[in-house]
Amino acid sequence: MKNVLVLGAGLVGTPMALDLHADANLKVSVADIDKKKLDLLKSHGIEKAIRIDVTDMNALEELLQSYDLVLSAVPGNLGYKTLKTIIESQKTVVDISFFPENMFELDDMAKSINVTAICDMGVAPGMSHMLSAHAANDLEETDQIEIYVGGLPKERIQPWEYKAVFSPADVIEEYMRPARLVKNGKMITKPALTDPEIINFPAVGELEAFNSDGLRSLIQTMDVPDMIEKTLRYPGHIKKIALLKNSGFFSNKPVKIRDHSISPIDFTSRILFDEWQLKEGDEDLTIMRIIVKGRKNSNAQTIQYDLYDEYDKEMKVHSMARTTGYAATMAVRMLLEGKYSNPGINPPEFIARKPECVDFILEGLKERNVQYHKAIKQN
Repeated sequence: MKNVLVLGAGLVGTPMALDLHADANLKVSVADIDKKKLDLLKSHGIEKAIRIDVTDMNALEELLQSYDLVLSAVPGNLGYKTLKTIIESQKTVVDISFFPENMFELDDMAKSINVTAICDMGVAPGMSHMLSAHAANDLEETDQIEIYVGGLPKERIQPWEYKAVFSPADVIEEYMRPARLVKNGKMITKPALTDPEIINFPAVGELEAFNSDGLRSLIQTMDVPDMIEKTLRYPGHIKKIALLKNSGFFSNKPVKIRDHSISPIDFTSRILFDEWQLKEGDEDLTIMRIIVKGRKNSNAQTIQYDLYDEYDKEMKVHSMARTTGYAATMAVRMLLEGKYSNPGINPPEFIARKPECVDFILEGLKERNVQYHKAIKQN
């Protein structure tokens, strides 16, 4: 029996732990700082729920020793340092913390101690990267990769028409961070929220797409002349966010009010926490479209993957947690079953080098009713 440790018991960490717990050949433990979250997992049958502050590296190092594999779902601001500690502890790891630092800075260390680390293994980044590379591998030459993705509430409530499984601070950070794109073979940056376009999706109608910094490792690992990732929201979202952004509500510079100083972004995040938080029973949906264009047998060809997923009413699991978390748990199973091993840092696109591993993950997701639909068009 393999021992697996899930670090983080949030809206994504909890469904991941329960999904792995359903495997009879796995012994799953969960660690988090929040006792209430741990008690909830105990009520679902997770016997070992450990209260720990992952910023205490000595305590974390000691905890890691008992496990064969670690699944890290800590907040992004803690992700890089936590991953470094896991690798130093010589543990195989799947990471979905989506930290802002460059994952490849840990590559030499991981290789030197024979540790396989799969990073960014969610829905986007994650499945978006793996399937983009998988499609590119099917083509003789790839010219363009376009990724459109968004998590949205099923019920559109004004003024925001938006909910998130992640913290408002993380979402706001995405709206502030410049978007890195690849154009004519060169990386360029554009402000987030730029180049808006309206796209129609049959299941939901028109959605608004805008530049976001989601290509991440693809910029370094894929030799494709044109690549872009755009975030999807209900129409009108850009104007609302731009109003806050341009009015200084996202600023880190403290503002003095009477005898107190407060950071505008801290204030904004606190206000938006209640507005944007996905609560128990709130139904959400996830939409993604991956378009890969190139040539095969001298003919122009487009390979497209589409995902539409909704809140699971029976299991009471949010769609963004399902589509993100189950991609990661299938990667865990892939590693534990010996189907994939590659010492060093592995972004999801590396998994596409083994088509049988892509099939394994897609089949596991299908069993959990997360289905990607593939279409091939001859242009």
